[in-house]
Amino acid sequence: MELKYITTKIHSKESAGTVDGPGMRYVIFFQGCPLRCKFCHNPDTWNIDGGKLVNVSEIYKDVIQYKPFMKFSKGGFTASGGEPMLHKKFLASLFELLKGAEVHTAIDTSGYTTINEDLDKLLEFTDLVLLDIKHLVSEKHLEMTGVNNNKTLKFLSHLRDKKIDTWVRWVVLPGFNDSEEYARSFGEFIAQYPNVKQVELLPYHEMGKYKWKELGLEYKLDDMETPSKEKIDEISSILAEYGIKTLS
Repeated sequence: MELKYITTKIHSKESAGTVDGPGMRYVIFFQGCPLRCKFCHNPDTWNIDGGKLVNVSEIYKDVIQYKPFMKFSKGGFTASGGEPMLHKKFLASLFELLKGAEVHTAIDTSGYTTINEDLDKLLEFTDLVLLDIKHLVSEKHLEMTGVNNNKTLKFLSHLRDKKIDTWVRWVVLPGFNDSEEYARSFGEFIAQYPNVKQVELLPYHEMGKYKWKELGLEYKLDDMETPSKEKIDEISSILAEYGIKTLS
């Protein structure tokens, strides 16, 4: 099939991202998400019928213009969202082209996806996965996101089997997943995955709260505060005991 006929919906794009993987990155935020995280800062990406229709050819031509900057900064391309795994066939076609042009590829995902041939085709051309793990306890994960964590943890195991470099992202939510006990269980769990190169500690913030109001949605974390630097450092120190490198 011609690349111009392989289409999907995106929410927005950023040509100089610095927080979605190594170096300077071209980031596309894909439309649609099966999760309903209470702390989501992009609820406007949830509806898969929203956004702008694009094709593989136009995205590739746009991204490749920034290759010199990516190469200089040791950056690349990141698929984010929303949930980019809703667009696996599109991404597989795009990533194959990017890898052919020696552009580093990354996916920022919740891991809520089905393990199938489409996924493995995509992973063939994927250098790095940024995997958000909201909570290790399935009931807690369900409480905060609307879905359990079964698919996410199976996906992590699949990444280990495929030897795909992975950065785990942990949004630190006071009173939910910031206790010493949880940090130790997290460290013990992640230590089983040699493909996980680091854990990125992301303090909870309210920067997307205004979007909830604009969309007429009830924001249910009004009383939650941003964790202190001391709390983040404490978690980082605990994870270090398990040989886990952290980024915050």
